[in-house]
Amino acid sequence: MLVCAVAAALGGHAAAQAPVAQTQAAPTSLTLEAALARAEAVNPAIIAARSRRAISMAGIAVARERLNPEARVERERETPTQAYGVSVPLELGGKRARRIAVSNAALRTAEAEIAQTIVEVRALVRRAYFERLIADARVALAEELRTLATRLRDTAQQRFDAGDAPRLEVLQAQLALAEADNQAIAATGTAAAARTALNALLGLPLAATVMLETDLDASAAPAADAALAQARSANAELMVLDRRLEEQRARLALARALQTPDVRPEGSITHGAEPEFNTGWRAAVGVAVPIFTRHRAGVALEQATLTQLAVQRNATLARVTGEVVGAATLAESQRAQYLRYRDQIVPQALEVERLAEDSYRLGQTGIAAYLLALQSSRDVRLRSLEAVAGFQNALSDLERAVGAPLP
Repeated sequence: MLVCAVAAALGGHAAAQAPVAQTQAAPTSLTLEAALARAEAVNPAIIAARSRRAISMAGIAVARERLNPEARVERERETPTQAYGVSVPLELGGKRARRIAVSNAALRTAEAEIAQTIVEVRALVRRAYFERLIADARVALAEELRTLATRLRDTAQQRFDAGDAPRLEVLQAQLALAEADNQAIAATGTAAAARTALNALLGLPLAATVMLETDLDASAAPAADAALAQARSANAELMVLDRRLEEQRARLALARALQTPDVRPEGSITHGAEPEFNTGWRAAVGVAVPIFTRHRAGVALEQATLTQLAVQRNATLARVTGEVVGAATLAESQRAQYLRYRDQIVPQALEVERLAEDSYRLGQTGIAAYLLALQSSRDVRLRSLEAVAGFQNALSDLERAVGAPLP
């Protein structure tokens, strides 16, 4: 399961996460919105992404640096015998301003990547939150079925003791109880794994038990048109590509600026040219002569990279469009399916189950009919949980595809 895999990966970061998590006391209950807010504050993946901003800020500081002057001392066996000079390299063509522009664009790219990480973690938290809710609902269903199986065993034993039922029905009832016990154990284990996965994402102790307050069917699927419009305007992945395009344009401008040769003015004070003079001066200007290279290859490289990024953005937009429409359509279908289960099918199954139990207790039917009704009711309710799980998973996929928090 995806969330469990993420939880296992995050487990290795527990030591690094502990100081941050300690600043936020473990809550006793969480709504989905509170869980998402907590993840943005303490999730280690988000914290790691935010640390990149300091790197980008340092890059700006590096880009602002100016070239140091160069001092020279000469002693010669000819006049003048001593010379003391200083040369100051001058960057022409706006190279320093271009470097700063590249660094500023890299900072905006890093901020867009932070937003993309937050969106991805939000999708994982949403999925983990509802996986735990569904796992808890499966535990409740298993416990309810175990209670029914216990009542069935007791009823079968009473009927057998009264001579109204054969020993076979007692054995069948005991078998049904054993199966219900086994399913309850499995459901409890699944719920524990789901709790651990959610706790890892939220920076909580892995064994912590937090009450979840948001209902399973509280969410509504946004319309495909609205989701698509939101994706085109606020998709984090597209925003990252837009920032990379902006950064690449700045790199292209810097590569073109590097085609302008730099100059190096130099001045020297000389001594030891007697009898002509005791102290003199010397001035010079050095310039790089573009004979072997004109940095055209560098410009071509940056231009090709810019073209590739533009093509990649168009491909990403096409993929995101398909994913958003598909996820929105699936979410709406899954929600409609769950609502039919909740409002029509499950109540009917429960009524059939109740009538079958009454009929068996009154001796009107045999145990086989009751066991069949019990199994049918269980299957219907499990399929109902699968439908709401599919709906919530589709919402998580939709949020990931939209690349922004769903309204």
